[in-house]
Amino acid sequence: MAVALVLVLIVAGSVLFHILSPWWWTPIASNWGYIDTTLVITFWITGAVFAAVVLFMAYCVFKFRHKEGRKAAYEPESKKLETWLTVVTALGVAVMLAPGLFVWYQFVTVPDDAVEVEVVGQQWQWSYRLPGADGRLGTSNSRLISFENPLGVNPDDPNGQDDVVVEAGDLHLPIGKPVKMLLRSIDVLHDFYVPEFRAKMDMVPGTITYFWFTPTRTGTFEVLCAELCGTGHGYMRGIVMVDTEEDYRAWLQDQSTFAQLTAPEKVSAAGDVRP
Repeated sequence: MAVALVLVLIVAGSVLFHILSPWWWTPIASNWGYIDTTLVITFWITGAVFAAVVLFMAYCVFKFRHKEGRKAAYEPESKKLETWLTVVTALGVAVMLAPGLFVWYQFVTVPDDAVEVEVVGQQWQWSYRLPGADGRLGTSNSRLISFENPLGVNPDDPNGQDDVVVEAGDLHLPIGKPVKMLLRSIDVLHDFYVPEFRAKMDMVPGTITYFWFTPTRTGTFEVLCAELCGTGHGYMRGIVMVDTEEDYRAWLQDQSTFAQLTAPEKVSAAGDVRP
């Protein structure tokens, strides 16, 4: 009797904890409300199954508790029960998979008008590269990484000369425009994650991964590394600021292009350094 009561209290306590808990997601700042909906659907399905299983266990413990003179009847098979459980399980799995597959299709289908922004992860900082006036990112290669060229941009690619380079700084994005984040790591596994954007993806050395989203509200959002990348993992943070179009343009004009950063310096007769 006591065990059955404990099982019932576990279910009741779990439900109350969920309803009364102050912990929830941060307010969303992107178009990925579908991800929140999918998580809620999955949570309620798995929660209902958890409650049903534990309550059934409590019922069995109470119903079939030991009594003097009672003997259990051995019934190893029940076609009706097996069929019922198979159908219910298949429906539950389908209901959980369908929303996820729907969202995943949208997640990997990038809009044609999305602007590409490269994110480069390195222990323990984030750097960024945005397309210049031509609207295209130049190519890059890890073999080209050096002190003068920390992102490995191909200096022979004319499309990369006007690329905007933000090394270990804050990233700014305009509100309401889709962005395709191209993710590249130059040392170990990283994961670019802004909780308010919901979408994220691992960064694997030697390959380029991606995800996309559309910022839906202005503000300052913290970047976290969601992959254990070393002893300084907790310090690998950054800032993404979603601006109005005017503020974004003003910020963009203050940034340096790849050509400007790699231009040879000239020393005047007076000894001062000029780009």
